[in-house]
Amino acid sequence: MNQISSPGSVAASMGALSMLSASLVFAAANTLQSILPQQFGMSSTGMAFWQYLIASALMAPVVMRIGLGKLKTRHPLAHQARAFASALGVHVFVYGFASGVPIWQMVTLLATGPLFVIVGSTLFLGERVSGARLGAALAGFIGAVVVSGVGAERLDWPALTPILAAALWAATDVLTKALARDESPETLTVSLLVLITPNHLAILLLANAFAFVLPAGVATGLPFALPQGIGLLLLLALGGLTAAAQYLLAWSYKRADAAYLQPFADLKAPMAGLIGWSLLGQTPSPWFWPGAALIVAASVFIFWTENRTPQTRAAPAVGGG
Repeated sequence: MNQISSPGSVAASMGALSMLSASLVFAAANTLQSILPQQFGMSSTGMAFWQYLIASALMAPVVMRIGLGKLKTRHPLAHQARAFASALGVHVFVYGFASGVPIWQMVTLLATGPLFVIVGSTLFLGERVSGARLGAALAGFIGAVVVSGVGAERLDWPALTPILAAALWAATDVLTKALARDESPETLTVSLLVLITPNHLAILLLANAFAFVLPAGVATGLPFALPQGIGLLLLLALGGLTAAAQYLLAWSYKRADAAYLQPFADLKAPMAGLIGWSLLGQTPSPWFWPGAALIVAASVFIFWTENRTPQTRAAPAVGGG
């Protein structure tokens, strides 16, 4: 497959706005992922299972609106691979939360994702990686490292789990972009939400079957107990935020290149830091502010650079995919 593309001005603006919205929703979801285990005693793995089961249920009206016939796809294996990578990334990520890694360090280390996305979108999607895109991705990554306080904060195996999660979610993003070439955001969203819950269950079963070779705390049995009262309401809210974020993500990839959009996804880092600070009392390190400023500057730079010059329409792909 060989495609060299650059987003049109209007499409790029809509894609960037959608990605910014998705980043805000993801940041709110990350906060709930931290609250539910710590304040309501919910297992992080059980939380992940219910989170996506609820999201799938909430997306049922969308399924009815667009019709089941429109969910037919020529790429069932790609959809399954996308759902498995996404689900595994969630389990790796929540393991870091359960191990006590601060929320801003967890989220900001996810900013290694753009580098994985650039490699994947270049090798497998044929996207052109301009110097501006690469520079913005590197600046966002450096900003995330600064925010995380590497050297001042703990950096052991659990603290590195976000990097593995970032690689898995980068694979999900690249697959999403590839599928978005001929499938609608509704199809992408609903197919992921339908497939991801069985994949969460499969991962739980596999983790417990191979617990003897996994790090301590990864295999936690089958913890499906639901919280009560406010905890249950927060879990429902988490499912709703998950459905909304996945839809916004698919919508943004329908309108712009994956490499172009990734610096905007880095805004999850300062957003999560601010939400965690204001709602959870988790005071970020002093490095949070300069790092967050660098992330924001990278996003503004790539948006301004790619919208100030004439854009080229996408060339048709050569070969199948």
